[in-house]
Amino acid sequence: MVNSYPQALTIAGSDSDGSAGMQADLHTFFARHVYGASVMTACVAGNSYGIHASVPMPTDFIDQEFKDLADDYHIRAAKTGMLADSELINTVVKNYLAADFGPLVVDPVIMTKHGNQLLEESAFNTLRTQLIPLATVLTPNFFEVEKIAEMTITSDAEMEAAAHKLQAMGAKNIIAKGSHNDPHQTVVKDFVLLASGDSFWLSEPYHETDRVNGTGDSLSACITAELAKGTPMKRAIEIAKQFVNAAIGSPIAVGHKFGPVNHWAAMDRDFK
Repeated sequence: MVNSYPQALTIAGSDSDGSAGMQADLHTFFARHVYGASVMTACVAGNSYGIHASVPMPTDFIDQEFKDLADDYHIRAAKTGMLADSELINTVVKNYLAADFGPLVVDPVIMTKHGNQLLEESAFNTLRTQLIPLATVLTPNFFEVEKIAEMTITSDAEMEAAAHKLQAMGAKNIIAKGSHNDPHQTVVKDFVLLASGDSFWLSEPYHETDRVNGTGDSLSACITAELAKGTPMKRAIEIAKQFVNAAIGSPIAVGHKFGPVNHWAAMDRDFK
């Protein structure tokens, strides 16, 4: 039957070193047995030492990418990655609303896991008011939770309160990721708030490694892949957390400095 195979979409930039962005998303889709399509929003030149150049795609080209996919494929779930400015965010929002691409997972790429800002400040309000309300799932890291909720978080109770603030902005399901900056930590804790109002914490072992490029991309992509297959929301989030932990816990020697997570380590795993 035409288009019967699960199909998922990444709306993101292309990272030339393959460790993050669209490439990490497609690696994850492949590992979770979902066909991956892509809308390229930018091209980034970089390697394990850093990013050295980037070129945004013209908005009319992005419009055409969306149209061509909508005309032929049955996208069952989609996700966004880094969207650098307001024009790009508005273009993605317009096209997503016009298409039937299923639930939307928003990885709000604003800050790095170490607290460095990536998104132009002028685009932050656009992301907050135009894209976040469309999110079926929102997956901010610790510093992004603080930025979006306009809070300083020093306790579990404050993290839970922040997640409720994010949900009040329109995002249905929230995964508020915990901090990775405590040198003595042994676990990583994320708070999950579901559209139903149910909530819980997810914990996995902390791995001391510099092979963590693509962690956030892979988490949100794994959720997207599971939703494309029809996996229930809570289970999709649990699988994604375990998938990423497995990918971090078995590092591969690629690049000289900050390397990628290992999608092979998590491939075909039967997560419990």
